[in-house]
Amino acid sequence: MTHSASDTARTTDATLLARLERLPVARRLTLIRVVIGSATFFDAYTVLVIAFAMPQLVTEWNLSTTQTGMILSAGYLGQLVGALFFGWIAERIGRRNTLLITIVLFVSMDIACLFAWSGTSMMAFRFIQGIGTGGEVPVASAYINEFIGGRKRGRFFLLYEVIFPVGLMFAGLAGYFLVPHFGWRALFIVGLLPALLTIPLRRLMPESPRWLAAQGRLDEADTVVTMLEKDAVRHGHTLTEPVVKPVSPEAGTRSDWRELFRGVYLKRTLMLWALWLCVYTINNGLITWLPTLYKQVFHLPVQTSIYYGWITSAVGVAASLLCALTIDRVGRKRWYTIAFLVATVPLLALTALGATSATQVVWIAPLAYAALQTIAFSLYLYSAELYPTRLRAMGTGFGSAWLRAGSSLGPLMVAWIVSGLGIRYVFTAFAVLTVAGAAVTAFFALETKNKSLEELAP
Repeated sequence: MTHSASDTARTTDATLLARLERLPVARRLTLIRVVIGSATFFDAYTVLVIAFAMPQLVTEWNLSTTQTGMILSAGYLGQLVGALFFGWIAERIGRRNTLLITIVLFVSMDIACLFAWSGTSMMAFRFIQGIGTGGEVPVASAYINEFIGGRKRGRFFLLYEVIFPVGLMFAGLAGYFLVPHFGWRALFIVGLLPALLTIPLRRLMPESPRWLAAQGRLDEADTVVTMLEKDAVRHGHTLTEPVVKPVSPEAGTRSDWRELFRGVYLKRTLMLWALWLCVYTINNGLITWLPTLYKQVFHLPVQTSIYYGWITSAVGVAASLLCALTIDRVGRKRWYTIAFLVATVPLLALTALGATSATQVVWIAPLAYAALQTIAFSLYLYSAELYPTRLRAMGTGFGSAWLRAGSSLGPLMVAWIVSGLGIRYVFTAFAVLTVAGAAVTAFFALETKNKSLEELAP
């Protein structure tokens, strides 16, 4: 490319990004959020549904505590593989095509789970299904982030992302109403609904204009941005003049995973990995095990155990919504530090009280979960903000791989501690992790509020 052509490409890229930054949240952007949010809703449902099937499966298949922990962890191990693999794929074939593949994969394995006949078969199917669910969320997060400007990004993205804890809560409701009357397989039948999403996803969703521009496909990126501008004007919005700022051109720059561990990105990568690991070891250790603990440790009926587990999910949704509406004002770094420290208090309270009754756990554990859930569901936003377009899906995928590692470790850790030491020491171990998360955030996190993606990640 000649010097003149390079300058032209750079100017075109900067103009496209400026036009994207000033776009209002019009109907087409809302439609994108709804369709991708629906996929994420069922991803969350698929992730957690096994927790509410498990109390019945323990009895039906005569599962040991270790086998239960392995089944709960299998899906998360698959998600680790999916997050790494599909984050890499999304940088090469695009966000939209990758999302289609992940949805087809986790729906097909949902069908397989219907026909599981033992703990081993369920473990295998959940592992493969996890590969699809693990790929969907980080790629969807990169996709959504790349459509919106810095000042509106936190609220816009998190009102999409709040659908994930809502999906977790819905899994609990489905378990409460369906399992006692129709058995655990009914939960997996509900999980077939996302297959319908492949139709609007293919027909109505444009490819990410930032990804297209990063691939040097500037004409296609311009077509997408022009379509969004026309949609905004058609629905009564007035577009301000784009403020063009110099940017480092990414067009033609190949993504290279090694860049995640060089320069300014090394500290960001390690910091994010620590946050993902801390928060998800605790939260998925809690949310996946609580229904089974209520039944096995406190000997509550199956339906009551599922209901108590659902309470934890519901409190997490309320906290997530509050976070979505206010994090743009508070800032990511300050919110995360406070949330980690707030979560430490109920965890230490359960340690001190001994967690000797289901009443203690159902009143106190959800408080820790709620505080941590505001971090857990918004880390996709924060991760996507810290990497450039050429690394965004890959960086978010690599980071969320530690989500999967923590989510696998959490249920196994609960099983080991309950079997060896007793339930109270589960909460002690979790409190240590919240303090570690607060320290990492306070010393190493970067504030991102009100900044464009290009300002944050050159």
